[in-house]
Amino acid sequence: MTDFKLKLIIWDFDGVIADSEILWLENRRRMINNKFGLNWDIHQTNLNIGGMSDKTRKQSLSALGYATEDKFWEEALAADYETMAKGIPLMPGVTDIFELSDYKQCIATGGSRSKTKEKLQNAHITQYFSDNRVFTADMVKNGKPAPDLFLLAAKEMNEQPQNCLVIEDSLPGIKAAQNAGMKVAVFVGSKMNNTPEYISKVKELGVQDIFDNMKQLKSFILRNPS
Repeated sequence: MTDFKLKLIIWDFDGVIADSEILWLENRRRMINNKFGLNWDIHQTNLNIGGMSDKTRKQSLSALGYATEDKFWEEALAADYETMAKGIPLMPGVTDIFELSDYKQCIATGGSRSKTKEKLQNAHITQYFSDNRVFTADMVKNGKPAPDLFLLAAKEMNEQPQNCLVIEDSLPGIKAAQNAGMKVAVFVGSKMNNTPEYISKVKELGVQDIFDNMKQLKSFILRNPS
């Protein structure tokens, strides 16, 4: 990507903008263990179903031999709403990047549109992302690691994929950005992902730009030509 000129920043939400992926995974980890008599910890749960929409999580669990019904996911979503009501913690320094005016910015997340709207409100960042700059898994046929969602975001934001920077934390999200032909920066500042084991898996995907705080990420963004 030698001709890369940064025009559009595409944000994942959970685990990047907010340290929230662990909240939703904990709800699903508990339910999966109860339903199937498993003993998954949060890291195993993350490796198996992290960074996915619930639709893709359902498919991934089925491939592992754990079939779930719609009611299971309805209960998981209800648990998420209860969790959201307690507040969603933003990553320190992330709003400093939102305020950079030289780049377009949008969100492309594996959550549903209704849930994402609630997350943005509870995180108090709706002033940065209007509805037409929020793209969710229910807007495309295939969720991450398919490139569909990121390609939709680029198209709707009127930018070419080669001029987009995706900020992701999950392995499926990283693969989706790569499959979309976009530059990817990986944020591992969440408690769940900031481990040598997880960072090693990120590096195995060929990623070089890995950050564990927003100040470093902001400096990286500002070093790229626009």
